[in-house]
Amino acid sequence: MARKVYSEDGLALRPRALLLRGEGGDAEDNPVGGANEPLDARLLDLEPEQESPFLRVQKRVPVRRGPLPRKTAIRLEWALAVLAVLVLVGAAAVGVEQYGRHSWRFCLDASGRIQLSGNHHVSRAQVLEVFGADISRNVFSIPLDDRKRQLEQIPWVESATIMRLLPNRLRVELRERQPAAFVQVGDQVKLIDAAGVIMDAPPGANYSFPVLVGFTGAEPLSVRAARMEIYRSLVRELDSGGTNYSRDLSEVDPTDPADVKVTVADPQGEVLIHLGPSHFLDRYGVFVSHIREWRQRYQKIDSVDLRYDPQVIVTPKKD
Repeated sequence: MARKVYSEDGLALRPRALLLRGEGGDAEDNPVGGANEPLDARLLDLEPEQESPFLRVQKRVPVRRGPLPRKTAIRLEWALAVLAVLVLVGAAAVGVEQYGRHSWRFCLDASGRIQLSGNHHVSRAQVLEVFGADISRNVFSIPLDDRKRQLEQIPWVESATIMRLLPNRLRVELRERQPAAFVQVGDQVKLIDAAGVIMDAPPGANYSFPVLVGFTGAEPLSVRAARMEIYRSLVRELDSGGTNYSRDLSEVDPTDPADVKVTVADPQGEVLIHLGPSHFLDRYGVFVSHIREWRQRYQKIDSVDLRYDPQVIVTPKKD
């Protein structure tokens, strides 16, 4: 009988024979032969063949997966941990706030608990008047921003800073305004700062300023501030180079930006000078250089107009 040959992809596949040898030599238990029976030569001729990988089906091992990817799950765990910490911190903050607002330890029980610094012309009584309704209140219940605005409405106060000093004190630091000139308001002479804020002159104050005229006290603050800028520009020019001519001025009228007028007083009388809108130092220098000559020509001088360079208009004073 001819040997069968199976071919797949050009490879010769031979059938393999399973040789079973019995333990006890019983021929019936061994379909091929007994334990002592010689093997058929045809069976010995068979060679073990390599099993083709295409004939065996690999069994896939199922992999169990979670409902979320691993990275997403880790991020979610971190987010939950951070959220838990924030909740704990928030709860602690609320507890501390509630304790601070209701504990008797934080009660401003006396006006002596208010510390004051930086005041020279503002009295302590003026400051305590602002905090009058806060005595016996919890320091955390005092609206500091409102009290700051109230303090800055006091004319002499330029800015105020209020701080809580635990457990039950307040510190108030004032920055007072610096006067720049006297100002005639009606029949009163007051002080005015560079921003145009008018202040009452404190008792015993000793200042050396010219008096600004032409103010009523009812002007908007912006109008007074613009006039003060003209006045400051005048003083800067007159004092530049160490001349210090501003000390000669007794009155200044900055109400007309096109014609700044100053009054100079000396033993021979007052003289009104028209300086125009600019070049204050040059024009005032002309006045200083020629005042003696003019006084020799005219017995008394009412005004000198220097606005029309190089022409000068000298107006004698009428008897």
